[in-house]
Amino acid sequence: MNKEKVLVVIDMQKDFVTGALANEDAQRIIDAIKERIEEYRAQGLPVFFTRDTHGQNYMETQEGRLLPVPHCIKGTDGWQIIDQLADEAADENTLDKPTFGSLDLPAWISQKLGGEAPGEIELCGVCTDICVISNAMILKAAYPETTVIVDGERCAGVTPESHSTALEAMKACQILVK
Repeated sequence: MNKEKVLVVIDMQKDFVTGALANEDAQRIIDAIKERIEEYRAQGLPVFFTRDTHGQNYMETQEGRLLPVPHCIKGTDGWQIIDQLADEAADENTLDKPTFGSLDLPAWISQKLGGEAPGEIELCGVCTDICVISNAMILKAAYPETTVIVDGERCAGVTPESHSTALEAMKACQILVK
C-alpha cells in the first residue's frame, strides 16, 4: 500500500445526508466522493472515514444544547455511513469521533500507516464549515510539513455561504483548497 497520500472522507453519514440534518448539497456530492474513493483505491492508496458519534445523552452535552437535534447516535441507522459508500467503510478504516474535530485523528492515521506521517492528506465530506474545517486544522497542526488538501467540490456545508467561508478560512491557514 502506498502511504504517501491518503484520503479522509469526513462524516458521510445518513443523518447528515438524508436524515435528521439532511442537506441537499451533501446528497449532490455522493457520486463525486465515490469516484474519488475509486481513484485512490485504483492507485493502492489508503482511504479512511470518520464517523460523528454521539451517545444517548447527546441532548445533555454542550453540543446538544447548542444544536438540539439528536443525530449520529451510536448504533442508530442515522449514525451509519451512507449506503452508497458503506462498502468502502469498515471498522478498520473508520474512526468514530465524539465531536467536530478529532484530536485522535493524526495519531490514528499514523498508526494505520505503520507509524509514518503521510506526505499528503486529502479531505472531503460534510460539513465543510464544521467537521471538515475542524479536522483539516487539526491535521495541519499535527503535520505542519504535510500537504493538507480540501476538495471543495466534494464537500458540503450547512449553507453555501458557510461552505465558502470555511474554504477561505482554510486557505488562510495554508490548507490547499481545490
